[in-house]
Amino acid sequence: MRATVSARVAVIGGDGIGPEVIAVAADVLTAAAHRHGLDIALDWWELSADRYLRDGIAITDEERDCLIRDYDAALLGALGDPRVPDHAHIRDILLGLRFHADLYVNFRPCKLLIPALSPLRDPDPATDIVFFRENTEGLYTGLGGRFKAGTTEEVATQESLNTYHGVERIVRAAFEHAAATGRGRVTLVDKANALVHEGALWRRVFAEVGAGFPDIAQDAMYVDAMAMDLVRRPERYEVVVTSNLFGDILSDLGAQVTGGLGLAPSGNINPGTWALFEPVHGSAPDIAGQGIANPLAAVGCVALALAHLEMNQAAADVDECIVASIREGVATPDLGGSATTSVVGDWMAARLRD
Repeated sequence: MRATVSARVAVIGGDGIGPEVIAVAADVLTAAAHRHGLDIALDWWELSADRYLRDGIAITDEERDCLIRDYDAALLGALGDPRVPDHAHIRDILLGLRFHADLYVNFRPCKLLIPALSPLRDPDPATDIVFFRENTEGLYTGLGGRFKAGTTEEVATQESLNTYHGVERIVRAAFEHAAATGRGRVTLVDKANALVHEGALWRRVFAEVGAGFPDIAQDAMYVDAMAMDLVRRPERYEVVVTSNLFGDILSDLGAQVTGGLGLAPSGNINPGTWALFEPVHGSAPDIAGQGIANPLAAVGCVALALAHLEMNQAAADVDECIVASIREGVATPDLGGSATTSVVGDWMAARLRD
């Protein structure tokens, strides 16, 4: 008899295509759990622009505490709605959870599953990059302000906060991941030639932590050079660690050269604690309700969540199912297929069950 493993996962549809892709993700997670005899409870939460516009509240303190305290992980479809132009509900829900739960690792795998999906002329099929983006500091802390707003003399400042504690733990997480997964290179990306104070801290910490991993190759790249090199030779990079802003930009570029945002999952993680997983593609309100949204990034989040819960064989089966759906042509129009979002989900769930 297979062992039963208990876990509780919150499922948050969000906005736009979020509810469509996260419904597929939930079905795939349920099928994978059944296949491996895992007891995973899914609870649906309404955190969305609809609720914010209806009730004037994005998420309460009690709800935020409950998600972090009572659940092992959360799956989030996407947030973003043109009816909320200032993105207030996104800041309250997504950024609020990141900061409140101290989810300092933004984990972004960019693996070329099928070479034909890359826009590059001659992609290396071995391209497999993992980005470790610092997720709670940098320019995203909101430090700064505006003076004389709305006038021709307006001044705006945005300050980048970098602490030894914050830099050390994201750099260490990157090296530990490389060591645990057999990856041979860790690359630091910064702009130390211009952002000299911030750059000096990152480079010092990178050297200090890296000294404890002598068998792993280590190098540093300026962010502009890295952007060019990701297009020229992405196969060179294995683990990339960088700041919040640079990681936000470069991980999207990495996703594009390995197949596009429709295949890109991400994890917001504090290792060993609660984690939040979300597809990178956003809410795409222009195609919501049409049944053409690609659910594979959301399904990739299921694989990341299962791996986070140390249900590794189930995670591997979900990853295999993603590749199989592409190879067998069970895909949405953005990948050259003709299947709807739900058809892709039904096919993947049936494959896992059978």
